[in-house]
Amino acid sequence: MPRLLVISHAEVIVDPDVPVTNWGLNAIGRHRAARFAASDQVRHVTHIWASFETKARETADILAKPRDIPISFDARLGENDRSATGFLPPPSFETAANAFFADPETSYEGWETALDAQSRIVGAVSEITRQHSGGDLAIVTHGAVGTLLYCNLKGLAIDRAHDQPGQGHYWTADLKSLCPDHGWKAIA
Repeated sequence: MPRLLVISHAEVIVDPDVPVTNWGLNAIGRHRAARFAASDQVRHVTHIWASFETKARETADILAKPRDIPISFDARLGENDRSATGFLPPPSFETAANAFFADPETSYEGWETALDAQSRIVGAVSEITRQHSGGDLAIVTHGAVGTLLYCNLKGLAIDRAHDQPGQGHYWTADLKSLCPDHGWKAIA
C-alpha cells in the first residue's frame, strides 16, 4: 500500500546575514540526508515534492539522486512565514515558536498565523496527493508546517507537543486515507 512520507529538511548552516529561506544544509545535514536516501524508508518513493526553500531543495536533491526520482516544487510547502522578524537568535526563536503554536489564531510579531500556515500546507498536500499515482510519495518540507499538517490529519489541536525534536525527521501516512502511522522519527 503506497505511503506518504513527510520529511523535514536536515540541519542547516545558520547565518544571521542570509535570509532564512536561503539557508543551506550543513555537513551533518547532508550526511544524515544521504543516509536516509540509502535507507529502506525511501525505497519505494516514486516522486518527491519539496518547498522552494534552499534547505528543503537540497534535502530533496540528496533523496532523489540515488534512485533518479523526479522532484517537483510548490511554494505552499514552505515554512511558516517569519520574515516580519527576520533572524532570531535561538532563545528568542524558541519563545516565538512557542507563541506561534500556543495561539494559532494570532500572529507573533507579524508572522503568518499557525492556522493560516496549516490551511496552506493541508491544501497543498491534499492537492499533491490527489494527483499522485504510483508508489510512495515524499514531501520535503519544514518542521513547523509538517507538525501543523500532522495535527490536522490526526484530528489534534495545534500544539508544539507534536513538533519534531530537531531538524531532519519524518513521519508516514497511508497515501489514500492520509492517516498518519506515527509521529516524527529521525531520518538517520
